[in-house]
Amino acid sequence: MTNNKVLALIAAIAMVTAAAGYGAYRFGLEQGMKGSKGAKGALAMPQPLYWHDPMVPGQRFDKPGKSPFMDMQLVPVYGSSGGDAVDGAVSISPRVQQNLGMRTALVTSGKLSAGVVAVGNVAYNERDVALVQARSNGFVERLYVRAPLDPVKKGQSLAELYVPDWIAAQEEFLAVRGMAGSGMAPLVDGARQRMRLAGMTDQQVRLVESSGKVHARLTIFAPVGGVIAELGAREGMTVTAGAQLFRINGTRSVWINAELPENVAAKVRAGDAVEARTPALPGSVFTGKVGAIVPEIDAATRTLKARIEMANPNGKLVPGMFATLTFAPSDGGMDVLLVPSEAVIQTGTRSVVMLAREGGRFMPVDVETGSENNGQTEIRKGLVLGQKVVVSGQFLIDSEASLKGTAHRSTEAPHTANPAPLHHGEGRVERIGKDEVTISHGPIASLQWGPMTMPFKLPAGLAGKVSVGERVAFDVIRRNDGSFEIAAMTPIAAINMPSTPAGAKR
Repeated sequence: MTNNKVLALIAAIAMVTAAAGYGAYRFGLEQGMKGSKGAKGALAMPQPLYWHDPMVPGQRFDKPGKSPFMDMQLVPVYGSSGGDAVDGAVSISPRVQQNLGMRTALVTSGKLSAGVVAVGNVAYNERDVALVQARSNGFVERLYVRAPLDPVKKGQSLAELYVPDWIAAQEEFLAVRGMAGSGMAPLVDGARQRMRLAGMTDQQVRLVESSGKVHARLTIFAPVGGVIAELGAREGMTVTAGAQLFRINGTRSVWINAELPENVAAKVRAGDAVEARTPALPGSVFTGKVGAIVPEIDAATRTLKARIEMANPNGKLVPGMFATLTFAPSDGGMDVLLVPSEAVIQTGTRSVVMLAREGGRFMPVDVETGSENNGQTEIRKGLVLGQKVVVSGQFLIDSEASLKGTAHRSTEAPHTANPAPLHHGEGRVERIGKDEVTISHGPIASLQWGPMTMPFKLPAGLAGKVSVGERVAFDVIRRNDGSFEIAAMTPIAAINMPSTPAGAKR
């Protein structure tokens, strides 16, 4: 009995042990399978989207191999960089951005001052000129102003002339007036008129009447204040009626003749306010307005002349002075989109900015620019308010984009109208798609291509002329984006085709 109990206990223990071992085995197996799946997931590598030659990024291949263009292996492009090729953007890590010293700025809205800065020279106001002439024949007995550019005041004595013709007219007037009798008034008026005809002014006639004496000498006074621009009299010289003795330029106001380049002349209009500064008078600012735009362009400098009228009460502005002029806009202007001028890359044919996007991505964008002033450039088309643009390091981003083949370089010239050359080849049609055909072709010497299988763009008019499996002779042309397009394709008789290597895919 005792032995039977012992045997039963041993059997029960053995069964429990077996059950526990089987359970541990199943648990370990399940954990091992989970770990294996996790390891496989951790070790899984991303699959390349395609392979390409970095020197010819527009051409894509669907298998690794040697580049047909350069003596080098094709480089895989993975999904992380595939997005760059799709939307034309390039990704740059924050560390590289910091090394490049990259800076960005927001596209803002505001008024761009249309002020124009030009240079000019001070000149006399030709509308403030007085000419002093001899009214009768005579002689210059005394000259009070002896040199050109001497300053004079209004009413100042300029010269004294001896006029013999006045003596006879004055003596006749005095004699007739002294005659007694009635009916002499007409004779007196006639004698008075002869004095006026001799060149005497009413003031001089009244002086003769009041004094009763002959005045044979005439003192000439300055009609305006200014400077003697021209001096035509000298002591002792004979003068004739109408001879110019003095030319006086006023200095109460002056002209500043500004030279405006053709491209900004349209921004300046008559009546615009102007500020003038001159190195001769540091700290002084003179204000005036545009009097006129002279309708003539200097053939040598290609500039238009603007005539600015400036008040000169103290005579500080002297003809010949150099001045810097700032033309204020006639109106406040409208709000426009603005970016820093250093953000715009001028290629000669296009204006390009580098647009900063989320996740360290950058994309070149063509823009249409307008006016520029104070380091700000107006953007008329291509950007919207609030976008970020790169203001430093643009050319390095452009180089990175070119190497990755994501977009045409911003400095690349646009495609010209020159016809692309044709390249001839022969091969077998492997597949015909909606807009492309895959051909296993032999060597194409003009492109330095070896035998390969690759797709070509297929114009709609050629799609129904061949079928899969046919051997064809074809001509291809290179497109702007680097791909190749069938220009002509004709079925031919069977030919010996070389072995087909790794293909290419656009």
